[in-house]
Amino acid sequence: MGEVEADGKVLVIRRIKQTFHLAVPEEERETVERVLSVYADSCPVARSIKGSIEISSEVDFVPT
Repeated sequence: MGEVEADGKVLVIRRIKQTFHLAVPEEERETVERVLSVYADSCPVARSIKGSIEISSEVDFVPT
């Protein structure tokens, strides 16, 4: 989900919130959380907008 604000007469994306809905066995959830904490460093899009747009990520574990 993106949050857009007006900057003068131009709409600008300020924040992006990602929620990953994943069905993952309990024993693998720690791995998923660890990957989520570091993936942005290897993501071309996240690295391109770093400093311009705030990105937050969370995981929602759904029943398997």
